[in-house]
Amino acid sequence: MSQPRKSVFITLALVLMLAAVLSACSKSNTASPDTSASSGNSGSKENIKLRMTVWGSPEEVAPYKKAIQNFEAKHPSVKVELQHIAADYDTKLTTMVAGNDVPDIAMMESGTIAFPMAEQGKFYNLQEFLDTDADISPDTLVPNITYSLEPGNVIGIGPGPESFALFYNEDIFKDAGIEPPPSNVADAWTWDEFVEVAKKLTVDTNGKTAADPDFDPKKIKQYGANISTWWGVYSNFIYSNGGDFISADGKTFGLNQPEAVEALQKISDLMNVHHVSPSPVQSKNIPATNVALQTKKVAMTVDGQWASAGLAQSKFNFNVGVMPVMKEPVTTVVCGMFSIFKSTKHPQETWELLKALLDPEASIDMLTAGTWMPSPKDWYTDPALLAKWTENLEARPSGYKEAIVDVILTKGHQTPTGYVKNFNNIMDLVNPALDKVWLGQQTAQEAMDSIAAKVQAQIKGRRDIKE
Repeated sequence: MSQPRKSVFITLALVLMLAAVLSACSKSNTASPDTSASSGNSGSKENIKLRMTVWGSPEEVAPYKKAIQNFEAKHPSVKVELQHIAADYDTKLTTMVAGNDVPDIAMMESGTIAFPMAEQGKFYNLQEFLDTDADISPDTLVPNITYSLEPGNVIGIGPGPESFALFYNEDIFKDAGIEPPPSNVADAWTWDEFVEVAKKLTVDTNGKTAADPDFDPKKIKQYGANISTWWGVYSNFIYSNGGDFISADGKTFGLNQPEAVEALQKISDLMNVHHVSPSPVQSKNIPATNVALQTKKVAMTVDGQWASAGLAQSKFNFNVGVMPVMKEPVTTVVCGMFSIFKSTKHPQETWELLKALLDPEASIDMLTAGTWMPSPKDWYTDPALLAKWTENLEARPSGYKEAIVDVILTKGHQTPTGYVKNFNNIMDLVNPALDKVWLGQQTAQEAMDSIAAKVQAQIKGRRDIKE
């Protein structure tokens, strides 16, 4: 073959190869996804994968699986991998994030790793989504379930709020001929009224009550009340009495101030003066709320509304009333949160997933069982929606709507973990000091004053104040 002829063939071959490449590119471009399409656009060909981490029991994880199924049905181009971390969640998630193995969305606990990660800039500011979303806004949610690093920077939204109330055994009150706790907040007992009823319902092995002069506090068979020494429980009474964990300006320790000290001392007096509530030592022999009330170890107990599930399963006559009031009726609102990591490549799709996780229809089994409460406000205010999770259910006794539903909407207070900076380090000092108060070894004032200087060094301010 001559050189000119060879050159022609080479040239022709190159042209054909170039044409083939251009044709392939053209086909590839035709099939490429519209990456600007919203997650709800089923016409998009992009296959998106999201990863989500949660904790919880299998029963608690089941609603998330249902929510994911509902989400994927509406967004067929998106698939969600659910990673259930059953134990050591904070440690494992922290390790994952440190190793750049980061999920798109995760359940977070406000009292532990959520705020440290937020301070590192790990999370999206969800206010950006809330400002533009037609379906959801702070006004459509139950109050106190959004968490902010600072005003205007929302780092998480709770999938379900929890509040506190006064649970009791109806038969104990009936047998004693005593009117049970009121469920309407307007009729709530004062603290002194609560103490007097608790005395009449605290019984020793000889049948004497704490109201009798010859009552034996060393041989108690039935306690009139049980007030836990967990901050989640006693915070209700600190807030009710006008106190706080930190001052309103975020600059000083709050638990050694008169309002907080008085509330703490009154709780201690239940154990050490009136002998109507078990001390931490005595509590070791007191079973969980449902068993304690069922077996009449306790007549009344302050607990989270989640106790309704276990109480319903125990098959006895229980009911719920509002907590006693010191100055103003208050319930502390606690819940986990869902946060979206900034590293996600699909923020809008992840936001749509978060919204699906807040849908009560996906968690209706947990709602009717008594374990959870819904996040959307209309599930409390719309009679038809409210009926779905509160009527004709063993877990929702007659006092539930007034004592819990009405109160959380109108008298809720955000958990201190949501606004007190450096909360855990503060409580690492507070808890050992309070142990002496619960055991009657020191007054609340003495104990809180003894740690005030050390706590003050840990005060970093409030998250609900713009600095």
